[in-house]
Amino acid sequence: MSTLTIYKRELKSYFSQPTAYAIIVVFLLSTMAFTFTFGNFIRAGDASLEWSFFFWHPWIFMLLAPAVGMRLWSDEQRNGTIELLGTFPLTTWNAILGKYLAALSVWLVALTLTFPIVVTVNYLGDPDNGAILAGYLGSLLVCGTFLALTMLVSAFTRDQVVCLIVSTIACALMVFCGYDDFTREISKATSPALVEAMTALSVWDHSRSLDRGLLRLQDLVWFGSIIFACLLGTSAILSAKRS
Repeated sequence: MSTLTIYKRELKSYFSQPTAYAIIVVFLLSTMAFTFTFGNFIRAGDASLEWSFFFWHPWIFMLLAPAVGMRLWSDEQRNGTIELLGTFPLTTWNAILGKYLAALSVWLVALTLTFPIVVTVNYLGDPDNGAILAGYLGSLLVCGTFLALTMLVSAFTRDQVVCLIVSTIACALMVFCGYDDFTREISKATSPALVEAMTALSVWDHSRSLDRGLLRLQDLVWFGSIIFACLLGTSAILSAKRS
């Protein structure tokens, strides 16, 4: 059994239930609602989609990404199939990567289905499609980071609701820590070192650069490091439980 086998099994399980479809629909509706209301897409004439479209993605992902990822290991632990996986010729990393890529594919489908907004800006103006593509990459990386964090939490517990709540709080912190007003209030009750550490974990600085079309190596390394650290932590937890 390989990573590809796990990937196919997990992807099939997502789309054999209404959950994935419901989350994708909610994502599309909420994205379009924010774009045409608070984002002032028409009035602002934002051809780059930086503020009217991509700006809202981290806010939406911090709520919806955990809903996709909460079942990754919680289900296996609750149903006892995690022990069954241990009997297969399968490494822990095969299972982790297969499950993670399947969950990420759900969001890749969701982001792809927002293509009408790209068609619209190309019809109404002359946007930099390279910058828009970088914005999509930034959104996928933000979502991938939140999924990896949710997978880590999911490895700790067999309760999906607990996983959802804890993951949503953690993802929300990674969003809110990018705002000065929030960190200013936190600094009143904690040390500057802790505030600085929290700010360093914020997704905003790195995603905003990609939203502007700036493909910086440091941003890709940051996202890759956070994702890898979460997957590594998941591997350590699962290996400890299987031993």
